[in-house]
Amino acid sequence: MTLSWVQARLRARGNRVSLATLSYWRSGARRPEGAQSIAALVDIEELLGLPPGTLTGLLGSSHRTGPLGPNLFPLEQHVIERSVRDAFAALGAEYPDTSRELTTHSVTDVDAHGNVCGTQIRSIVQSTIGTITAIPFLELTPGVRTPPPTFRVDSGGRRGALYSHPDGEVHGMLFELDAPLTAPQTAVVEWSVSYPEDYPPTRETGHAVARQCRELLIWTRFHPDAVPDWLEERVDTPHGMTAAPISLRGGTSVHLVRRAFGPGALVLRWGYGDRA
Repeated sequence: MTLSWVQARLRARGNRVSLATLSYWRSGARRPEGAQSIAALVDIEELLGLPPGTLTGLLGSSHRTGPLGPNLFPLEQHVIERSVRDAFAALGAEYPDTSRELTTHSVTDVDAHGNVCGTQIRSIVQSTIGTITAIPFLELTPGVRTPPPTFRVDSGGRRGALYSHPDGEVHGMLFELDAPLTAPQTAVVEWSVSYPEDYPPTRETGHAVARQCRELLIWTRFHPDAVPDWLEERVDTPHGMTAAPISLRGGTSVHLVRRAFGPGALVLRWGYGDRA
Protein backbone atom coordinates (compact mmCIF):
# COMPACT_ATOMS: atom_id res chain seq x y z
CA MET A 1 0.00 0.00 0.00
CA THR A 2 1.44 3.36 -1.01
CA LEU A 3 1.22 6.61 0.92
CA SER A 4 -0.94 7.96 -1.89
CA TRP A 5 -3.35 5.05 -1.34
CA VAL A 6 -3.50 5.83 2.39
CA GLN A 7 -3.91 9.57 1.75
CA ALA A 8 -6.80 9.06 -0.68
CA ARG A 9 -8.70 6.83 1.72
CA LEU A 10 -8.11 9.19 4.64
CA ARG A 11 -9.50 12.02 2.51
CA ALA A 12 -12.57 9.94 1.77
CA ARG A 13 -13.09 9.65 5.54
CA GLY A 14 -12.78 13.40 6.03
CA ASN A 15 -9.16 13.37 7.24
CA ARG A 16 -7.01 15.54 4.98
CA VAL A 17 -3.37 14.69 5.69
CA SER A 18 -0.60 15.71 3.30
CA LEU A 19 1.76 13.18 1.73
CA ALA A 20 4.67 14.98 3.39
CA THR A 21 3.09 14.56 6.83
CA LEU A 22 2.40 10.86 6.23
CA SER A 23 6.00 10.42 5.12
CA TYR A 24 7.27 12.13 8.28
CA TRP A 25 5.07 9.88 10.42
CA ARG A 26 6.28 6.75 8.65
CA SER A 27 9.95 7.68 9.01
CA GLY A 28 9.60 8.81 12.63
CA ALA A 29 10.85 12.31 11.83
CA ARG A 30 7.57 13.62 13.24
CA ARG A 31 4.69 12.15 15.19
CA PRO A 32 0.92 12.66 15.14
CA GLU A 33 -0.10 15.45 17.53
CA GLY A 34 -3.52 16.91 18.16
CA ALA A 35 -7.03 15.52 17.94
CA GLN A 36 -7.27 15.52 14.14
CA SER A 37 -3.96 13.72 13.69
CA ILE A 38 -4.86 11.10 16.30
CA ALA A 39 -8.18 10.55 14.52
CA ALA A 40 -6.26 10.03 11.26
CA LEU A 41 -4.01 7.50 12.99
CA VAL A 42 -7.05 5.53 14.20
CA ASP A 43 -8.29 5.47 10.60
CA ILE A 44 -4.88 4.25 9.40
CA GLU A 45 -5.09 1.33 11.86
CA GLU A 46 -8.42 0.35 10.30
CA LEU A 47 -7.18 0.82 6.72
CA LEU A 48 -4.16 -1.41 7.36
CA GLY A 49 -6.24 -4.04 9.16
CA LEU A 50 -4.40 -3.55 12.46
CA PRO A 51 -5.97 -4.19 15.88
CA PRO A 52 -7.18 -0.97 17.60
CA GLY A 53 -4.36 0.70 19.54
CA THR A 54 -1.52 -0.88 17.54
CA LEU A 55 -0.26 2.52 16.37
CA THR A 56 -1.90 4.94 18.81
CA GLY A 57 -0.51 2.89 21.71
CA LEU A 58 3.04 3.69 20.56
CA LEU A 59 2.66 7.47 20.85
CA GLY A 60 3.27 7.90 24.57
CA SER A 61 3.18 11.43 25.92
CA SER A 62 3.09 14.49 23.71
CA HIS A 63 6.33 16.02 22.45
CA ARG A 64 4.77 19.48 22.30
CA THR A 65 5.56 22.23 24.74
CA GLY A 66 2.27 23.95 23.90
CA PRO A 67 2.04 27.67 23.06
CA LEU A 68 5.09 29.42 24.49
CA GLY A 69 4.27 33.08 23.89
CA PRO A 70 6.92 35.80 24.12
CA ASN A 71 9.87 35.57 26.48
CA LEU A 72 10.18 39.10 27.93
CA PHE A 73 11.75 40.76 30.93
CA PRO A 74 8.67 40.92 33.19
CA LEU A 75 9.08 44.49 34.47
CA GLU A 76 8.98 47.87 32.80
CA GLN A 77 12.09 48.88 34.79
CA HIS A 78 14.75 47.88 32.29
CA VAL A 79 17.60 49.36 34.33
CA ILE A 80 17.49 46.35 36.64
CA GLU A 81 17.50 44.00 33.65
CA ARG A 82 21.20 44.72 33.20
CA SER A 83 21.79 43.46 36.74
CA VAL A 84 19.69 40.38 36.00
CA ARG A 85 21.83 39.66 32.93
CA ASP A 86 24.93 39.97 35.11
CA ALA A 87 23.41 37.51 37.59
CA PHE A 88 22.64 34.95 34.87
CA ALA A 89 26.19 35.23 33.54
CA ALA A 90 27.71 34.84 37.01
CA LEU A 91 25.55 31.77 37.67
CA GLY A 92 26.56 30.25 34.34
CA ALA A 93 23.00 30.38 32.98
CA GLU A 94 21.78 31.27 29.50
CA TYR A 95 19.81 34.51 29.19
CA PRO A 96 16.93 34.57 28.58
CA ASP A 97 16.09 31.40 30.47
CA THR A 98 14.97 28.48 28.28
CA SER A 99 12.74 27.00 30.98
CA ARG A 100 9.26 28.20 31.88
CA GLU A 101 6.96 27.91 34.88
CA LEU A 102 3.73 26.13 33.98
CA THR A 103 2.25 26.50 37.47
CA THR A 104 3.64 28.39 40.45
CA HIS A 105 2.33 28.64 44.01
CA SER A 106 4.12 31.21 46.15
CA VAL A 107 3.32 31.25 49.89
CA THR A 108 4.57 34.13 52.05
CA ASP A 109 4.45 34.43 55.84
CA VAL A 110 4.24 37.84 57.54
CA ASP A 111 5.59 38.30 61.08
CA ALA A 112 4.07 40.08 64.07
CA HIS A 113 5.62 43.38 62.91
CA GLY A 114 3.82 43.19 59.56
CA ASN A 115 6.95 42.38 57.54
CA VAL A 116 7.76 39.48 55.25
CA CYS A 117 9.72 36.80 57.07
CA GLY A 118 9.84 34.02 54.49
CA THR A 119 8.48 32.71 51.20
CA GLN A 120 8.14 29.19 49.84
CA ILE A 121 7.69 28.57 46.12
CA ARG A 122 6.54 25.38 44.42
CA SER A 123 6.58 25.26 40.61
CA ILE A 124 6.05 22.90 37.73
CA VAL A 125 8.87 23.86 35.36
CA GLN A 126 9.34 22.82 31.75
CA SER A 127 12.23 22.82 29.32
CA THR A 128 11.16 24.67 26.18
CA ILE A 129 14.15 23.83 24.00
CA GLY A 130 17.01 21.38 24.26
CA THR A 131 18.09 19.97 27.63
CA ILE A 132 18.52 21.91 30.86
CA THR A 133 20.18 20.80 34.09
CA ALA A 134 19.69 23.91 36.24
CA ILE A 135 17.44 26.95 36.54
CA PRO A 136 18.37 30.35 38.04
CA PHE A 137 15.90 31.86 40.52
CA LEU A 138 16.30 35.50 41.54
CA GLU A 139 15.04 37.94 44.17
CA LEU A 140 14.63 41.49 42.80
CA THR A 141 14.21 44.66 44.88
CA PRO A 142 14.28 47.51 42.33
CA GLY A 143 15.58 50.70 43.93
CA VAL A 144 16.19 49.08 47.33
CA ARG A 145 19.60 47.80 48.37
CA THR A 146 19.37 44.68 50.54
CA PRO A 147 21.70 42.11 52.10
CA PRO A 148 21.58 38.64 50.54
CA PRO A 149 18.58 36.56 51.61
CA THR A 150 18.99 32.86 52.40
CA PHE A 151 18.00 30.52 49.56
CA ARG A 152 17.11 26.91 50.34
CA VAL A 153 16.19 24.07 48.01
CA ASP A 154 13.42 21.99 49.58
CA SER A 155 12.70 19.42 46.87
CA GLY A 156 13.49 18.55 43.27
CA GLY A 157 17.21 19.31 43.27
CA ARG A 158 20.01 20.97 45.17
CA ARG A 159 21.33 24.46 45.65
CA GLY A 160 24.16 25.37 43.32
CA ALA A 161 25.97 28.68 42.95
CA LEU A 162 24.81 31.82 44.76
CA TYR A 163 25.15 35.39 43.50
CA SER A 164 24.57 38.91 44.78
CA HIS A 165 24.91 41.87 42.43
CA PRO A 166 27.06 44.77 43.68
CA ASP A 167 24.04 47.09 43.52
CA GLY A 168 22.31 44.95 46.18
CA GLU A 169 19.05 44.82 44.17
CA VAL A 170 19.48 41.36 42.63
CA HIS A 171 20.27 38.16 44.52
CA GLY A 172 19.90 34.64 43.26
CA MET A 173 20.78 30.98 43.24
CA LEU A 174 21.21 28.26 40.66
CA PHE A 175 18.70 25.46 41.25
CA GLU A 176 20.40 22.26 40.07
CA LEU A 177 17.74 19.75 39.02
CA ASP A 178 17.65 16.14 40.20
CA ALA A 179 17.67 14.99 36.57
CA PRO A 180 18.19 16.74 33.21
CA LEU A 181 15.03 18.02 31.49
CA THR A 182 14.73 17.63 27.73
CA ALA A 183 11.93 19.61 26.03
CA PRO A 184 9.03 19.24 26.64
CA GLN A 185 9.65 17.36 29.91
CA THR A 186 8.53 18.86 33.21
CA ALA A 187 9.64 18.66 36.84
CA VAL A 188 8.32 19.87 40.18
CA VAL A 189 10.69 22.06 42.18
CA GLU A 190 10.33 23.61 45.59
CA TRP A 191 12.50 26.28 47.14
CA SER A 192 12.27 28.93 49.83
CA VAL A 193 13.71 32.27 50.81
CA SER A 194 14.23 33.70 54.30
CA TYR A 195 15.54 37.10 55.27
CA PRO A 196 18.23 38.17 57.78
CA GLU A 197 17.58 40.49 60.72
CA ASP A 198 19.19 43.46 58.95
CA TYR A 199 16.93 43.07 55.90
CA PRO A 200 14.86 46.22 55.21
CA PRO A 201 11.25 45.94 56.48
CA THR A 202 9.25 44.59 53.54
CA ARG A 203 5.50 44.87 53.18
CA GLU A 204 4.94 43.44 49.76
CA THR A 205 5.32 40.07 48.11
CA GLY A 206 4.85 38.67 44.64
CA HIS A 207 6.24 36.60 41.82
CA ALA A 208 7.42 37.43 38.30
CA VAL A 209 7.47 35.25 35.18
CA ALA A 210 9.16 35.93 31.85
CA ARG A 211 6.78 33.64 29.92
CA GLN A 212 3.08 33.07 30.28
CA CYS A 213 2.27 30.89 33.30
CA ARG A 214 -0.83 28.69 33.20
CA GLU A 215 -1.58 29.42 36.85
CA LEU A 216 0.08 31.79 39.32
CA LEU A 217 -0.99 31.82 42.98
CA ILE A 218 0.25 34.35 45.52
CA TRP A 219 -0.91 33.36 49.03
CA THR A 220 0.04 35.69 51.87
CA ARG A 221 -0.47 34.62 55.50
CA PHE A 222 -0.45 37.35 58.15
CA HIS A 223 0.43 36.97 61.80
CA PRO A 224 -2.77 37.39 63.90
CA ASP A 225 -1.23 40.48 65.51
CA ALA A 226 -0.39 42.07 62.15
CA VAL A 227 -3.57 41.95 60.08
CA PRO A 228 -3.20 44.94 57.70
CA ASP A 229 -5.53 47.94 57.49
CA TRP A 230 -5.29 48.07 53.71
CA LEU A 231 -4.24 45.84 50.82
CA GLU A 232 -3.33 46.58 47.22
CA GLU A 233 -2.97 44.27 44.24
CA ARG A 234 -0.43 45.37 41.64
CA VAL A 235 0.28 43.95 38.22
CA ASP A 236 3.59 44.89 36.60
CA THR A 237 4.18 44.07 32.94
CA PRO A 238 6.80 45.04 30.36
CA HIS A 239 4.32 47.70 29.22
CA GLY A 240 3.37 49.32 32.53
CA MET A 241 1.75 48.87 35.93
CA THR A 242 -1.81 48.81 37.29
CA ALA A 243 -2.92 48.79 40.93
CA ALA A 244 -6.21 48.29 42.73
CA PRO A 245 -7.29 48.04 46.39
CA ILE A 246 -8.57 44.70 47.61
CA SER A 247 -10.25 43.42 50.78
CA LEU A 248 -8.96 40.86 53.26
CA ARG A 249 -12.54 39.55 53.62
CA GLY A 250 -11.98 38.34 57.17
CA GLY A 251 -9.42 35.84 58.38
CA THR A 252 -5.67 36.36 58.36
CA SER A 253 -4.67 35.48 54.79
CA VAL A 254 -5.32 36.61 51.24
CA HIS A 255 -4.64 34.93 47.92
CA LEU A 256 -4.31 36.24 44.39
CA VAL A 257 -4.80 33.89 41.45
CA ARG A 258 -4.13 34.51 37.77
CA ARG A 259 -4.45 32.09 34.90
CA ALA A 260 -2.64 32.51 31.59
CA PHE A 261 -0.58 35.22 33.30
CA GLY A 262 2.60 36.82 32.04
CA PRO A 263 5.07 37.99 31.13
CA GLY A 264 4.81 40.14 34.23
CA ALA A 265 4.74 40.26 38.02
CA LEU A 266 1.78 39.80 40.37
CA VAL A 267 2.34 41.71 43.62
CA LEU A 268 0.49 42.19 46.92
CA ARG A 269 1.21 45.29 49.04
CA TRP A 270 -0.17 46.08 52.49
CA GLY A 271 0.07 48.63 55.25
CA TYR A 272 -1.22 49.94 58.55
CA GLY A 273 -3.01 53.18 59.26
CA ASP A 274 -3.75 55.45 56.30
CA ARG A 275 -3.05 53.96 52.91
CA ALA A 276 0.31 55.04 51.48
